Amino acid sequence: MESIARYLMLGGIALFLIGGGVYLAAKFGIPLGRLPGDIRIERGNGSFYFPVTSSILVSVVLTIIINLIGRFLNK
Repeated sequence: MESIARYLMLGGIALFLIGGGVYLAAKFGIPLGRLPGDIRIERGNGSFYFPVTSSILVSVVLTIIINLIGRFLNK
């Protein structure tokens, strides 16, 4: 049970950090979700939204951060 508790705590910390990053991005005017290449279709009774470019940008940034952390921890 201790390992499950640790994973839950790490997941909570990760969600907290991600939420803080999204909050700061909105505060500083970074247009995540409104970049060119994000798909938005609005019709009379519904809408469809898929942030392609924003997802790729977040993926690249997280990959760089995780790789840097991994390199520092392996030394």
